[in-house]
Amino acid sequence: LPKRIEVDLSTQRLYAFEGDQKVYDFLISSGKWNRTPIGEFTIWGKFRYTKMEGGNKALHTYYYLPNVPYVMFFSNDEVAASRGFSIHGTYWHANFGHPMSHGCINMKTEEAALIYAWAQPDLGDKKSGRATAENPGTHVFIYGEAPKE
Repeated sequence: LPKRIEVDLSTQRLYAFEGDQKVYDFLISSGKWNRTPIGEFTIWGKFRYTKMEGGNKALHTYYYLPNVPYVMFFSNDEVAASRGFSIHGTYWHANFGHPMSHGCINMKTEEAALIYAWAQPDLGDKKSGRATAENPGTHVFIYGEAPKE
């Protein structure tokens, strides 16, 4: 059955489906300082750990996060892979259900681990990898409007 991930920004929830069967339903935190993009995306890479850094020190939005766990980067024709949007585990806050990120989809780390193992591309026994034509990434549908908080 085809797998897909849906993210409803209005309820701050991530749903995972196999065909019409919902297999996961988790609270998330979407973009607060930068908006999470909406639309249909594809996971292009899965990385067990990665460093995330960005924002602006003068504006007090700078962040430096080593070893972000279970990172699944997604993109489409309008939102380039280089922009770095992803679904990932989160160790620096536990305020799920509320926008908290710079545009990524923050998840509880143990729940991100479940989605990481479930979603495609299938990594086999590797910890990280990229999607290919033969091993494509899961589609991600992001919709709704995050609450203004």
